[in-house]
Amino acid sequence: MATDRRKMIVEAAGKSFSMFGYKATTMDQVAKLAGVGKGTIYTFFKNKEELFEEIVSSLLKEMKAEAEAVIQPELPFAENVHRALYRLLEFRSHHQLMIKLIQEEKEMGTLAVSEMLQHIESEIIAYLKEKMKAAIAKGAIPAFDPEITSFLLFKMYIALVFDWEKNHEPLSSERIAEIMKALLLKGLSQ
Repeated sequence: MATDRRKMIVEAAGKSFSMFGYKATTMDQVAKLAGVGKGTIYTFFKNKEELFEEIVSSLLKEMKAEAEAVIQPELPFAENVHRALYRLLEFRSHHQLMIKLIQEEKEMGTLAVSEMLQHIESEIIAYLKEKMKAAIAKGAIPAFDPEITSFLLFKMYIALVFDWEKNHEPLSSERIAEIMKALLLKGLSQ
């Protein structure tokens, strides 16, 4: 029974953060959406920040599952990196909560949102780093600093997917893969 109420609260909070953003979400709104008293929320979460962390933690698990779903062991490492990153950025740009958080950070600069988006980025880079370490251990790619490479891969993808579109026609997934392989991943391929 308690886990059902906790789940209802988390789902309601997810909806509220997605609709109104972090700053405009109140515990009263979450309680109304969940159909529970405000005091019930505090039996599970001490404040809005802790509830937000729970939502983002679930979001990160979802993102990791999305990336894992497209990785195919028989494909070259560079192809799997492209597939995983592209899926993560696709998820990021279509997931309502991520859209709202990115919008809130741009428009209001909410510190808690900026910190959480930075946390999400760090988790994605850490995920890539672990994949690279495994590939290095298998001899699939040459040994090179996995953290720096992961950071560069992620930033380059963001630049090609989001920043490029500000002044140019959007690039197809195939074109991005081609560019990534030519610029950076060729050095990782054997």
